[in-house]
Amino acid sequence: MGTREHKQGAPLRVKLAVISVSSTRTLAEDKSGHWIVKRGKKEKHEVVDHRVVPDEPEAILTAVHEGITEHGAQAILLTGGTGIAEKDITIETLRPLFDKELMAFSALFAQLSFEEIDSAALLSRACAGVYQKTVIFCMPGSLNACRLACKALIFPELPHLVKHVQE
Repeated sequence: MGTREHKQGAPLRVKLAVISVSSTRTLAEDKSGHWIVKRGKKEKHEVVDHRVVPDEPEAILTAVHEGITEHGAQAILLTGGTGIAEKDITIETLRPLFDKELMAFSALFAQLSFEEIDSAALLSRACAGVYQKTVIFCMPGSLNACRLACKALIFPELPHLVKHVQE
């Protein structure tokens, strides 16, 4: 079976939540989150939630759970909190929840980042996984990183991923 046949039956429209993790930005200042929302709509997805939460485990977990249970998100894209500073706890908060981890996302994102920003790509700890039949992506907070992850990796495969986790 070829890739085209394998992707048949994938939903044309995905319910998407966007969560930016930052203790300094407000929703109005959330350039990366607003870009993801705009791009998601351009890709014909339904953005069911967009919010900014502080770098605190409880706030991140609450936003993810509400995205799933209250908004019916099939995919959640988080931006921020993936670096190596002490306050960067997005990965430590969400990775333990994953029923399955999409390890190739981390590797592919690192490779693409290296091509753009050279060895500074070492500072990124992007990851992705599946939790409660919802695809979750954690990516850096920079606008360029979000553009790279979304355009090259996330949006081209999002309906296909959702199809498989919903089976």
